[in-house]
Parts: sequence; structure tokens; C-alpha cells
Amino acid sequence: MAFEKFSNFFGINDEEDENQPVQQKADYSNNEKVVSMNSTTDSRTTSSKIAIYQPRVYADAKVVAKQLLNNKAVIVNFNNINDDSAKRIVDFLTGSIFALNGEIKRVGDKIFLCTPPKFEIDGSIPDINE
Repeated sequence: MAFEKFSNFFGINDEEDENQPVQQKADYSNNEKVVSMNSTTDSRTTSSKIAIYQPRVYADAKVVAKQLLNNKAVIVNFNNINDDSAKRIVDFLTGSIFALNGEIKRVGDKIFLCTPPKFEIDGSIPDINE
């Protein structure tokens, strides 16, 4: 008797009980809340953007870092800021980019390109002084 209860509990019993209702598999195909995990986006309708910033004070570094967090590449032009503040901003952005596994590269005199992960910087601009 104990084995019979045990086998019924785990569904091992060979005899079919006609009094039990048959479980039916739920059909969620018409449920609008179910979203396919294999959805793809059309690359022609999705565009990548590059933001351009010209910081004037150190606090502007936070705005640039937020763009990187939103997976946007940023060109930062330091022509309108003193060299000490520019160095502080570059240090802040370098730390932010390191935390994101991004990349920062100098592309001109006082101009830097900051990219989040999955962006690739290819090539370099040689210095005129070299």
C-alpha cells in the first residue's frame, strides 16, 4: 500500500485512473504579453549616434559619462577649457571608460574620442611633431 501511494505520487503507477482529469498544455500563443526572445532589429532603421561635447567646466564630465553609459560614442573637444580642468576631465573619463570596458583615444589637438564597449576604433592619426 505504501509503495502504491509512492508510485501514484511520482506518476509511476502503470494503471491509468479514469477519475483523474487529464492535464492539458497551456496555449499562450494568443497572449499579447508574450514577446519573442529571437526578435531582431533591422540595421537600416537603427542608427548609432556620436555625441559631440565641448566642456567648459569640470562638471560637464558627468554629462559625457552619461552618454557613454547610454552606449553612445562621444567626441570631446577641450579647446574652450584650461589645461588643468581638461586633464581632470580626461582622468574622470578614463576611469569611467575603464569601468565600462570602453576605449578613449586622442584624435587631435585637445580632441578625444570616447567609445563604450562594442565600438572599435580602427587606425590612428600620426602626430605632426613626429
